Amino acid sequence: MADDPKRRALRQRRSLNPRPDNVRDPLFHDDPFFDPDDLVQVKYEMLRRVHQDAQRITEACAAFGFSRPAFYQAQSTFEREGLPGLLPKRRGPRAAHKLTEEVLAFVALQLAEDETVPWSELAERIAQRFDLTVHPRSIERALMRAKKKAK
Repeated sequence: MADDPKRRALRQRRSLNPRPDNVRDPLFHDDPFFDPDDLVQVKYEMLRRVHQDAQRITEACAAFGFSRPAFYQAQSTFEREGLPGLLPKRRGPRAAHKLTEEVLAFVALQLAEDETVPWSELAERIAQRFDLTVHPRSIERALMRAKKKAK
């Protein structure tokens, strides 16, 4: 089962249900079309069951292995974004929150004066100037992203 190509594809797309054993709805056990490993399919069917079949929310949550808050969150994102909204979102910051344009401009000035300055030294200079702790590798990655963007 671990080598199943569909499970691998679902994992790559971040839509592998982490708790397929919690899905107790009969459709997901009786019909091979319904896959408890497919998180998007499980969420959609839970929403459909409530809105089309008038199943109570608490019953649907229990049958599909979700909490009530998870149901309401899925419902809200589905209404706002449609089916793609049911895909799990990436966690963490969406953009560089420490290495702002101002900080990157400072780094560019430092590199213009001496392009051999080590990344660790740049991190120290940023800490002194902006009172920010930044990993040297983060500076390097931010500059690589900026170069790619400029092309």
